[in-house]
Formats: sequence, C-alpha cells, structure tokens
Amino acid sequence: MVAQSTEFDLKQAMLIGNSFGPREVENIRVAIRGDAVQFDRLKDAVVELENQNSRDELAHAGRVRLGIGYFLLGDYENATQVIKKGDGGALALFYQAKIHSILEHYPESLKTYDQAQKAGYNVDECTLGRSEVYRNMKQPEKSLEQLDKLSGAIEQTAEYLYQRGVTVAALGQTDEAIRLYERAVTSDKKHSGALFGLAIESERRGNDEASLELYKQAASNFPTNTGTLLNLGLLYEDLEQYQQAMICYQRILDSYPNDQRAKLFFKDSKASSEMHIDEDALKRRDRHAQILNLPVSDFELSVRSRNCLRLMGINTLGDLCRHTEQELLASKNFGENSLNEIREMLTLKGLKLGQYASEKQMPEPIQIESLSPAEQQTLARPVTDLNLSVRAKKCMNRLNIQTIGELVSCSAEQLLECKNFGVTSLTEIREKLVDFNIKLRGE
Repeated sequence: MVAQSTEFDLKQAMLIGNSFGPREVENIRVAIRGDAVQFDRLKDAVVELENQNSRDELAHAGRVRLGIGYFLLGDYENATQVIKKGDGGALALFYQAKIHSILEHYPESLKTYDQAQKAGYNVDECTLGRSEVYRNMKQPEKSLEQLDKLSGAIEQTAEYLYQRGVTVAALGQTDEAIRLYERAVTSDKKHSGALFGLAIESERRGNDEASLELYKQAASNFPTNTGTLLNLGLLYEDLEQYQQAMICYQRILDSYPNDQRAKLFFKDSKASSEMHIDEDALKRRDRHAQILNLPVSDFELSVRSRNCLRLMGINTLGDLCRHTEQELLASKNFGENSLNEIREMLTLKGLKLGQYASEKQMPEPIQIESLSPAEQQTLARPVTDLNLSVRAKKCMNRLNIQTIGELVSCSAEQLLECKNFGVTSLTEIREKLVDFNIKLRGE
C-alpha cells in the first residue's frame, strides 16, 4: 500500500502532474478511500477534465486520466467510453480490462489483460485480474490456477489474500476463506473486499452484530460496493432503523439512479419508516398475541378433551379461537361436556370459540403420491437452490421453509405477512418458481 500524507494534492495529480501511472492511480485511490472530502475533489477534477474533453482540448493521455477518474468514481459506462479513446498504452489497457470485468464482458477482459501485460503492465497485477475474471465466470478452479502462478511479495498483499479468499470460498472452503480475509484486513484494515467477505460469512453464521460492524467499515470506503450498501441496508431494516437503511439505498441511487433494487428497497424502507403505531395499542396487541400463543397443554383439561384437541392439530389458544363450536362437536368423542370445559377456559382469558375463524388457514396438502418422480424430486430440493436475495432468504428462515415443496405450500398472502417481505421479494420468488414450472398455493 502507498502511504498517504495530508499534503497530497489530488487535483494536481489528476490535472497537472507530468507523470500519471500505476503509482499515481494508487495514490489517488488511497486518498479517496474513507475521505469524502478527497472523493469530492476527485469529482471536481473529473468535471474539469470533462470540460476540456468537450472542448476537444484533451490529448490521448488526458483521456486516459479522465477514464481512470470515472473508474475511481464508479462510473464504469463513461469510463469505458473515454478510456478506449486514450493512448492505448499499458495503463489504459489494464483499466480497460478491469472495466470489462466489472461490466461482465469477460472474454474481452481476459484478452485485454493479455494485451496490457504485453504492453509492459505489471505481470502479477494482470495475473490477479485474470484470476478475478475466471472467478466471476464461475470457474474458481481456473481462478486458483492463476493465483498459484504468483509468488513472492505479492502473496502478502491484501488484494492477493482477498482474491485467494474469495476463490476458495467459491470452492466451498469457507474456514480457509475467513482466515485469508482476516489476513487481508490485517495487511490493509480498509480493504473493502475482505471486509465484505468477512461480513457475509458472519451473517451466514448468524452473527448479525459482527456482520453489521463489518458492513459499516466496508461502506465507509469510496466508492462503495453496491452489494455492501444493499446488505447493510437490509440489516438496518431488520433492526427497524429505517432511516439508516434509506441512507444506504440513497447512496446507491446517487451513483446509479436507475438501479431497480435500490429504488424498490428505498421505497419499502420509506413505507416502513412512515408507519406510526400507537405504543399502547402495540403493547395490547403484543399481550393479546402472547395469550393466543399459550399452549392448551398449560391448562387442566380432561383426557378426552386433550386427545380430541391433539387429533385436530390444536396446540394453542389461538388455534382454538380459529375453530367454531360446530367444528369441535363434529370431532369424534368430543361432546357437550368437553365443549363447556373449553368455553370456560377461553372465557377466563377473554376469548371465545370462532373468534378468529376467518383467519384460519385451510391449505390443501400436496398429494406427493400423485406427482411424478421428477416433480417429487423438485419439491424435495432445498429452497437455497433458488438463489434468492438476502431479504427473501431471511423470510424463508423466519418461516422455517427448508424445501421448495414447503415454499409452494404457502400462499402469497402468507409470505407477505413476514417481516420486511414485500412485493419485490414476492415477485422475485414467483420468477424463480417459473424456472421449475410451479407456482405458490392458490395461483
């Protein structure tokens, strides 16, 4: 890493400096990281270069500076348009390769990394770049082959350790990945990729507190990875800190105004923040919910009543209130004596039979026997095979939905009742199920 002094003049480096190579770009990158003032200075410098370019006053080398300025700001579309009109040197080719990779133009990226290396750019950096491209192409074995070619000082750098960590994670070696991320952060405590990797692994292990802090550290860097801000926003939503969540989504929209996920998440978070629930009413509702969740086994009922309730799948007072007297009497061996016993028990809690009969779920069980072996296999697959977003995954966990069969046994209304699960996530699940030619219950 290049050390930064407080005297570093970023605008001069962008606009005036005679030399502009990898060292100068790294100086600028380190300067803007975690420093909003320097980030704004970079924006100002880019605007000045834009003005020169619009007046056709910018030489080929100047267009390379402008393109790299766009790159450092996270504006990859403009970066690729400008930098390809540069001088075609090693520096320009290297950043063209990086931009191709970010824009998912992977064959072009590999080709351009080769060109940059032939033009004289650092071989190790080009090899690291190719490793990242192969990983993004879902070829972690080839990515690891590239990393294994490297030796010497680069193996101790934060970027190498991060790239190796995220590659072995893709190969399922999560414990090794964590160790590599931690070494990367030890080498560079602000490495956003390693911080993001540690945050994801902490979240997967249910350590939301540690995950939140790691996402916050990663989000303090400029420009911030979109995935970091989305995941941080979702964690803030889980903590009901909706204003903080909206700030995360707005930061994405400031750079990418057309980002559809950020737009929808911002809208959902704003709607949640504007919900004002009377505190006393909330306490009463919570108390009532606690009563409804009391198990019937906590009450002294006759053996006959207990057996009848068990056979009907009635476990709580809430379950009882969703059944009518007629439904209970229709049960074998359930008579007037048992009915009176139940009535008295509910009256003591301010409840009555049939009080919530309209809320009773009446799902029709899926007849597994009537399905083909292929259909049965599909329903038995884990819900993780759908590759759902973080928000949708959390809903699956809250509802204890483990398989695709359990998911399609739910209706859209049931899913929408889950905390922080909105129309966006519902649409996502419907689209995923289309690939399996199945739908949610009732659709």
